[in-house]
Amino acid sequence: MLSKKAKYGLHALSKLAQEHGKGPTLISDISASESIPHKFLELILLDLKRKGILLSKKGKGGGYSLGREPALITLGEIVRALDGPLAPLPCVSQTAYQPCDECVDERSCGIRNVMKEVRDATASILDGTTLQDLVNRSKRALESGDRVMYHI
Repeated sequence: MLSKKAKYGLHALSKLAQEHGKGPTLISDISASESIPHKFLELILLDLKRKGILLSKKGKGGGYSLGREPALITLGEIVRALDGPLAPLPCVSQTAYQPCDECVDERSCGIRNVMKEVRDATASILDGTTLQDLVNRSKRALESGDRVMYHI
């Protein structure tokens, strides 16, 4: 399950993707439009800046902007930056592997095998979906007149 931090981060980055190319966006504007608590958003955006996903500019005309084109930032990169590994168990993680204490043989562990499939499917979807894809999905939903918007 996504943490609130990752969910808010995805919402904030979706907003920045929509505003891409228009200059930096103020935290207060993102906070208000996405209903994210201001102080929590500050911490999230700072983490994303440290990971190289965002750029910031201080002073007049300052704020945050994407560090790359929205089509070059995947949801998997964002979730990993904010929540850590995608794997539901450490024994199937590609970035933070740890063996399970109770496991006698990883190769024959049915739980591990299923959780590896879950990790692989999740990674495939999140790593194959960009911020631009997210923006495009929202636009299509609005244009088609769907009453339910695409939510994260």
